[in-house]
Amino acid sequence: MVFEDPPVPGPTHPTQNPAIRVIHSGNAGASASPAAAEGGAGAPGGPQGRPAPPSRAELERVRARDPQALGAFFERYFDRVYGLVFHLLGERAAAEDATQEVFLKVHRAAAQLDPARDPAPWLSTIAYNTCRDLWRSGAYRMSKRSASVEQDPAVTMRLAGGDDPERALLTAERERLVRDAIAQLPEPLRAVVLLYDYQGLNHQEIAEVLRVNHAAARKRYSRALAALGKLLEEKLA
Repeated sequence: MVFEDPPVPGPTHPTQNPAIRVIHSGNAGASASPAAAEGGAGAPGGPQGRPAPPSRAELERVRARDPQALGAFFERYFDRVYGLVFHLLGERAAAEDATQEVFLKVHRAAAQLDPARDPAPWLSTIAYNTCRDLWRSGAYRMSKRSASVEQDPAVTMRLAGGDDPERALLTAERERLVRDAIAQLPEPLRAVVLLYDYQGLNHQEIAEVLRVNHAAARKRYSRALAALGKLLEEKLA
């Protein structure tokens, strides 16, 4: 039986924007990880920060390309994939196109999904490789991110909610500083921070995504935190 590629969430998807995270206004150390800087319950920080995977029965249906199961799978992981791709590419239009490409690849490679394992590392690998192919193709050049609605502190303050506008504005500004600092990291360092602190992968899983050994992944993360801390010190000075 031949299956046609199902519709993939695109720019009109209600969750097209990367999640806006709020950094608490306490004195976070400049060398702290982004997750630690954000603080609060449920802040990503290793595998405990990612959502529970679908059941094995659900993943078996995804593997069989059941349309309903694939739709639910895409909805579950769309935000995380788009957030990772957006922060790796740094540009909205490119991220929207790349995210659609990721989910088309997921559909085509569904038979390779291991229903006995959490699919998050597998998805992150597909997303990272899609971005890497863009960088290597010459069709896309990394550019500085232009201002967008998420980068407007006033808009972020309104989205963050709360009864204290001054505190909300402060947290929005600190979140913007961390986000901008991450965007300035070289791609290998930026990738490891996003995979660990925002995708919730552990170092072994990151090593598999980046195709390096476990020690190299840990060392790269340490270098990333040091570089990020230096950037934040300069911004907060």
